[in-house]
Amino acid sequence: MSTSRMILSLAGRVCRNASGRLIAAETHPLLCCSSRLLLLMMMLLALIPAARAQSYYFVDCSGANPADYSSIGAALAVAGPNSYVLVTGTCNENVSINNAWNLNLGAFYGSTANINGNVSVTASNSVFLYGLNVTNASGDGFDVTSSHNVTLWTCAANGNQGSGLAVHSLSDVTVDGPGSFDNNGAGGFGTVDNSFLTVLTWGGPVDISGNHGPGVSVGGGSEFVTLGNTMIENNINVPGGARPDGFGIQAVSASKIQVGNCFGGNQIAGNESGGIDVRENSFLSIWICGAVGQNIIKNNGPVGIEVGLGSEVALYTNVVISGHTGPGVELYAQGQLYMYGPNLISQNGSAGDPRTAGIVVDGNSEAFLRGGTISANTGPGILALVNSSVDSVGATFSANTGGIATCDSSAYMVSDLLPAAGNPSSGITCRMPHHLGNRRDVSSHPVAPDITAQKNRTALYKKFASRK
Repeated sequence: MSTSRMILSLAGRVCRNASGRLIAAETHPLLCCSSRLLLLMMMLLALIPAARAQSYYFVDCSGANPADYSSIGAALAVAGPNSYVLVTGTCNENVSINNAWNLNLGAFYGSTANINGNVSVTASNSVFLYGLNVTNASGDGFDVTSSHNVTLWTCAANGNQGSGLAVHSLSDVTVDGPGSFDNNGAGGFGTVDNSFLTVLTWGGPVDISGNHGPGVSVGGGSEFVTLGNTMIENNINVPGGARPDGFGIQAVSASKIQVGNCFGGNQIAGNESGGIDVRENSFLSIWICGAVGQNIIKNNGPVGIEVGLGSEVALYTNVVISGHTGPGVELYAQGQLYMYGPNLISQNGSAGDPRTAGIVVDGNSEAFLRGGTISANTGPGILALVNSSVDSVGATFSANTGGIATCDSSAYMVSDLLPAAGNPSSGITCRMPHHLGNRRDVSSHPVAPDITAQKNRTALYKKFASRK
């Protein structure tokens, strides 16, 4: 029986007479009428949690409305759980959200508010930020530390001295598009310390471009996921570091990256140091989860994707890597590549560079190809060096200036292009290590997550933060 039916049943069947003895309502209807209504009202009120009420705090940083708070900080000092802090104007302040729960801060729905300063979220849970354009002349735009279920919807962090968004210390953050994190002094996104950062673009694109440093930096066992319609372009290397950092995406220290096209294609282009850098036991997966748009990595200086120091990359269908002065994919120091389906690695390399190729496999590394096209690269389609190996079935090689594959004396290739006798086909200068054929394989790419809860949260903000 449902709670409401139980209440009606109790109210309809039970009341008390003046002496306190239970009597049947059907027998004494007039006597029980008032008692029954009182019981019903009391029980219904008990089932309505007081915490569900929404509290509103209005901030006008221009000072034009004296009835509103003049700063966000003043409103946050009194706002409790289930509060909406709604902002108009340009606010010149650092905004600190500490130990908050179920807090909503932003512009009225359909509007934006400007903050000249930093927005930090610390030790909080379920914080929703909307329509905030943040510029900080002395540090990061947004900082999230030791917090969970933090959402930035329709937010921007451009021209900050530090990163546009920095996520630390076991935090999880979702960026809902549209949004831009451009021209920042220390990169677009940075996430460390086993944190999670997800980009959802069902509402519009997210742009991470023109930053000094990586577009996206992932370290310390953290994870970055974008599900499409994300542009990571023209990020700039900052000289003087231990390693070039002007990549579109850079993952170190056992971190994970997933790039999917659920809401449209992704483009990683024009980044100065390369497209994607994956090292130190990290993992990259680029995969198809939508019907529209490719995952494109193009014109990123010296390399499309480089993978090394025990790291792995998996390319699942509809990935295009082209237009680099060096390899489309470079594996080194026990790097591993798995390529499945109709991916394209084309028009990479430069004349006169002996290490140029569509794919370079170097230093005890492995390439495992099941399909795909490797074409029109300067140099061979595959260059295998220093105890490395290539296992290729179903891949197509055409118009590479150095032929299909070249191996040094320590590298091996197993391929359906090699006759059973082990004599290389034309364009292949690799040894065949055995006559047992190629390993069978069944592809299993990542699965798109359920984002229903995230969509519901944005719908609530639209409902409760719209102008009346």
